[in-house]
Amino acid sequence: MLKNYSDDKTKLDGMIPVRQLLPFWDDLTADEKELVLNNAITAHYEPGQLLFGSDGALCLGLVAVRSGSVRVSMISEEGREILLYRIGAYEICVLSASCVLKQITFEVHMEAEVDTDVVILGSGALNILMESNMKVENFVYKLTAERFSDVMWAMQQLLFYGFDRRLATYLYNALAEYPDGRIKTTHEQIAKNIGSAREVVTRMLNRFADEGIVELQRGVIIVKDKEALKALAD
Repeated sequence: MLKNYSDDKTKLDGMIPVRQLLPFWDDLTADEKELVLNNAITAHYEPGQLLFGSDGALCLGLVAVRSGSVRVSMISEEGREILLYRIGAYEICVLSASCVLKQITFEVHMEAEVDTDVVILGSGALNILMESNMKVENFVYKLTAERFSDVMWAMQQLLFYGFDRRLATYLYNALAEYPDGRIKTTHEQIAKNIGSAREVVTRMLNRFADEGIVELQRGVIIVKDKEALKALAD
């Protein structure tokens, strides 16, 4: 459900922390701030709902997450998905502005992982800001470079690391969210996140279980030997 912020500019500038969502806000002129206020849209997405990708949209613009989490991925012609990175609250994605950033030659898919609220600054307004304000242009290209670094890391994992290491790395990183060692996920979700098939994930998890590294339960993977998992990931 979309709402144009220009309906209530005071709310955008006050209750909605635009200064925190857009790091370059204080570097804008009064006219440029007005441009943002007139072209910013808020949207709510439910888990699994697509923000950008296969719906035919050519260019969304700058996406700033207010709350929730968005997964950014690539999908092959065969339907295989590779997770590139995630963006959470107060993080921004610009790879959805491919019509503004001509250097972006591949399509990304953006999907809400949980109930997510975002602010979208349309590509037209973003393009004007980049042409008129060097600090906005520098911010966008710096963020683009950082995101490409994330993309290259994902490609490195996929191309050069064995699957056991990739799976161990994924599980070990998941412990940050599940410090008790009980990782709530499914084999299908893991396969989606690391760009593999569910059957391959299941076989490797069974191997980890046979080695006493994990214990498998329905919807839960219990890490039994954190050090062994870390050794596999390193």
